[in-house]
Amino acid sequence: MSRGERMSSRLVHIGFGNMVASERVIAIISPSSAPLRRLREEARDAGLLIDATQGRKTRSVLIMDSRHVVISAIQPETIASRFDGSSDDKSADSIGQAPQ
Repeated sequence: MSRGERMSSRLVHIGFGNMVASERVIAIISPSSAPLRRLREEARDAGLLIDATQGRKTRSVLIMDSRHVVISAIQPETIASRFDGSSDDKSADSIGQAPQ
C-alpha cells in the first residue's frame, strides 16, 4: 500500500466503546485454557496486551496480526456475530454494548 492510499477499515465493537479493525483480527478465543492464560501473561510482559474489559471478567481473547492480544468482557460468539454485520445484537450478553 502506498503512502497516499488508505485501507478501508471496518471497526467492530468489542465492549465499553472499544473497537478493533476487523481485518486485523486473526482469532477470537475463549480464555479458559492454560495456554491462553500463558499467552496473555507473555503479551503483558512484552507490552502487547490491550485490556478492554473495564475491570470485568475476561470472556474473550482476540489475537491480532500485530501480535497484540486484546482481552474483552464480551463473549466470543457475540463478537463473532458482529463481524457478520449483525451489530444490532440484542442477546443477554449486553455488557458494554455500543450506545444505540
